[in-house]
Amino acid sequence: MKQQISVCAAGVVIGAILTTAWISRPLQWPHESTIQAQTSRPASAKNDANLSLSAGTQHFTPEELTNIRVYEVANASVVNITTSMAQYDHFFMLRTPGEGSGSGSVLDKEGHILTNYHVVEDAEEINVTLANDNNFAAQLIGFDQETDIAVLKIDTPAAQLYPINLGTSDKLRVGQRVYALGNPFGLDGTLTTGIISSLNRTPSESSHRRSLKALIQTDAAMNPGNSGGPLLNTNAEVIGMNIAIVTKTGQNAGVGFAIPANRIRRIVPELIKHGRIIRPDHGIVSLMPTKQGLKIAKVNRGGPADRAGLRGFRIIRQQKQRGPFVYQRELVDSDYADYILAVNGQPTRTPNEFLDVVEQFRPGDEIIITILRQGREEQVTLSLGSI
Repeated sequence: MKQQISVCAAGVVIGAILTTAWISRPLQWPHESTIQAQTSRPASAKNDANLSLSAGTQHFTPEELTNIRVYEVANASVVNITTSMAQYDHFFMLRTPGEGSGSGSVLDKEGHILTNYHVVEDAEEINVTLANDNNFAAQLIGFDQETDIAVLKIDTPAAQLYPINLGTSDKLRVGQRVYALGNPFGLDGTLTTGIISSLNRTPSESSHRRSLKALIQTDAAMNPGNSGGPLLNTNAEVIGMNIAIVTKTGQNAGVGFAIPANRIRRIVPELIKHGRIIRPDHGIVSLMPTKQGLKIAKVNRGGPADRAGLRGFRIIRQQKQRGPFVYQRELVDSDYADYILAVNGQPTRTPNEFLDVVEQFRPGDEIIITILRQGREEQVTLSLGSI
């Protein structure tokens, strides 16, 4: 009996040491020295239960301990974002104030905050409230509407900032336990849990010019205000950023989506450095999906596609005479245009598929475009510009 008690006591001590070591481990963003993820946390964060992971653990199940650990490690890194903007009554043409709210995550000790672009879109004023209740005016320093990612910056002492742990999203599995942390309905520091329901989802409802693709789908409860907050794994690492719920009522219906962490890792450094994403320019203005392929309707004159010899519709000008009157008319020759079949051997059946493939490359890269011209298949080398 004494031997069993000694083994149990040793197990508790070892578990406490491992838990403490896990919390204090550092994490860095890859290839970006300006973004350091510090994992030190205050002794107690707002709205926590002041629970110590190294003591009193006998009162909780292993699953509860995991939940508590995720909350205590991540809560101090999650912020509340409020916005004010102008709205107009189109009938009376009156200007009325509008408000919005969402969530965000502290990225580094320099005061960068990660959130969704739609949370701060059109905002005249942005305010960030930290977990310790301190409020700061924020500046939008970079955003990308296509991916719904934005970076804010606040001016505050580094000691008040507790950067979030950014994980990866390349090894996620359906059924994996996840946590959504944010500020739904203004209730800051709210943790909900669920599983990954599916991967690589493209919601049918999207307010973006291009559909958001390859999102994480989860049943963890999300509601208004969760947007911009982190989706966490059991190690309290960010595997995604909560973006939307699919519902007709505006409240959670068990289907939520998050932007994968690997996409965030790729985009955020550019937003901090340039304020925007510098995308490759292919020089094609308009594409038309057809059964034969993507028909090029128009290319920018002097642009990459034009320099590569790709052809869009041709304008034929004809001069006609009727009696004493001479006039000119224009005819559109669509048969002159090329059809795009693939990029670097990857078939592209829709304009979005074409853009998705091209945007995997950088300005200055060369790509091979397979085209159909006058019934013959050819390959054209195109050197990408930048926009």
